[in-house]
Amino acid sequence: MRILIADDDDVSRLALEAMLTKRGHEVVATADGAEAWGELQKEDAPQLAILDWVMPNLDGLEVCRRARNDARLKAMYLLLLTSRWSKEHVLEGLRCGANDFVVKPFDHDELEARVNVGVHVLRLQTDLADRVRELEVALAQVQTLQGLLPICSYCKMIRDDHNYWQRVETYLLDHTTLRFSHSICPGCLETQMKLLETA
Repeated sequence: MRILIADDDDVSRLALEAMLTKRGHEVVATADGAEAWGELQKEDAPQLAILDWVMPNLDGLEVCRRARNDARLKAMYLLLLTSRWSKEHVLEGLRCGANDFVVKPFDHDELEARVNVGVHVLRLQTDLADRVRELEVALAQVQTLQGLLPICSYCKMIRDDHNYWQRVETYLLDHTTLRFSHSICPGCLETQMKLLETA
């Protein structure tokens, strides 16, 4: 997982970066909120961010607010790093869009556990988005088979949307996930047998 760190405290930032890198994450480290916001504007912006509450230029709360107002970043997981842990501060952070908090000075095990929760949530969101796309494709296929279907009453060919006539099986292969196995029905078998007898 690509993780953004924004912390103006060099010691804290380096400790965070070392811990996350050791756990196999790719880290993008920044020293203030403005730099962090710049990273989030890039095409390959990280999906998870650990933001110090108090930073120069932009604080962690403002970065959270901006991320929640940006359609591209709404789904990202935001974790605030703060020494402010009163009920009022927690509520303020949540209202600004933070998903979770870690108290400074942070405990490595607790931070790792909270990051793992964020990674899990993001993976669930990705899986859900994939399922939605699959359902949309399936629904589009179902919708192509709704409505009137022009079929020749003699040869049973079907006219498509471009006014071309196709065999029934060709049309269905193009518009569904159906696959055919060919056989012969009793009526056709009897007709073919009679033709063979008279030949």
